[in-house]
Amino acid sequence: MRVTEDGSRAPQQDRSRATRQRLLEAAVDCLAEVGWTGSTVAVVAERAGVSRGAAQHHFPTREDLFTAAIPYVTEQRIAGLAERLGTLPAGRARTAAVVDMIGAMFTGKLFRAALQLWVAASSDEQLRAQIVPLEAQLGRECHRLVVDALGADESVPGVRESIQATLDMARGFGLANLLTDDSKRRARVLSVWADALDRALAG
Repeated sequence: MRVTEDGSRAPQQDRSRATRQRLLEAAVDCLAEVGWTGSTVAVVAERAGVSRGAAQHHFPTREDLFTAAIPYVTEQRIAGLAERLGTLPAGRARTAAVVDMIGAMFTGKLFRAALQLWVAASSDEQLRAQIVPLEAQLGRECHRLVVDALGADESVPGVRESIQATLDMARGFGLANLLTDDSKRRARVLSVWADALDRALAG
């Protein structure tokens, strides 16, 4: 039984919560690294450092595990973007920094994990029913965070569309980056796009 710093025994509920968290984190890592077909409960359990029995106590089936992983991935992607947007510079460099951060969000581990879920959901109606509303939520929240970070006025014609185009473009670059390192071309295009977005924001 785990003991806390003050010498007291940690409640079973805390240990159970920690195990569940490790399994969800391991599920994301496995999705990003070995894909949907390679991410079995046994593989995830080994990655999390828990027994298969302990994993199945929390998630009796593979579907249970990855159904829980879907909202977890969504929450982590939103939280990661919100955290990065909280460290932005002021002035004209701000727009370029926002564009760079959006680009990074769509080339990281969480995006790769989410993409594996998309592919699986394309032929699995039950999984698709889980993913579609969460991706819609993610899209709305990302858009709102970017608008707030840029101080954008979406009543100005073209501003809303330009911000949405930024998100869509970054998603496309993320897809291109899966097979080859597209970082140099991506950096050049996003730099030019940041200037165009700056002009759109100025009306």
